[in-house]
Amino acid sequence: MITPFSICWFIKVHGMRLAYVSALAFFAMLLNLHAYFNVTYLNTTVVFNTSTNAHVVEKLGVYVSNTSVNQYVQDRQAFNLTLNDWQKVLGTALLAEHIVGPSSSISKFTLLPGPIIFAQNGGGTAVITFSYNVHNVTTIRNIAPRKFDYTFNDNLFNFEHTAGGQALYPNTRLIMVIPNGAEAISIFPAPDYPLSNYVGNYSNATVFSWYAGEPLSKFQFSYIVTQSLQDEVLTYFNGIYRSYSWLIYLAIAILIIAVAAYAYFSLRR
Repeated sequence: MITPFSICWFIKVHGMRLAYVSALAFFAMLLNLHAYFNVTYLNTTVVFNTSTNAHVVEKLGVYVSNTSVNQYVQDRQAFNLTLNDWQKVLGTALLAEHIVGPSSSISKFTLLPGPIIFAQNGGGTAVITFSYNVHNVTTIRNIAPRKFDYTFNDNLFNFEHTAGGQALYPNTRLIMVIPNGAEAISIFPAPDYPLSNYVGNYSNATVFSWYAGEPLSKFQFSYIVTQSLQDEVLTYFNGIYRSYSWLIYLAIAILIIAVAAYAYFSLRR
């Protein structure tokens, strides 16, 4: 028999359960709102050249859930989003320049959020690529005729800070590429790729990789570039041109004025 008392009891007991289940669902929904994206990996590639500058390319792999696909597509179509904007969208601090320091500067920055590659079981993955040029990355020393030592400035690292100094994040790879023909002479810690030969050097290797968790507090990386005779001659004359360019321009201006004056007075005779 249904009585007012039994109705009140039913509402009290099952209402509390319903409120409990609703609260759990609400908090789960809130968690899902913050779990739209998940960073799966970070690759930082530093491409050195024969100056003190380097070109850096960073790739951030991102898992995109079903519920966040539309948001990612909309944000990708908004071409005016900055790096900081994408940090907020993805909820990660990994989307940042990792080769930067107080003694360097950055130029030619580009940001390209890639398309979503959909998975069969739902969701998908995307790669966000950003690149930039960094100045004052290496210190150059002339150690012999046509031989130059390039030493990487390790104070430019901007990775995870630990009690023992900086280290690579989990699922992170650091890649360094030296010019063709250059010779790596000092590397610490030893790269995960390639392995050194039986005498402990890396003959003919130009690409070096370190994987996740590698400590960077005592990082050393230097290589030697042997300049060709042609490059040495060109560098010499370029140096003369830079040093005396104002005299060259002055001589050209004087010559032009002299020719113009000669032509003017010749016509008046």
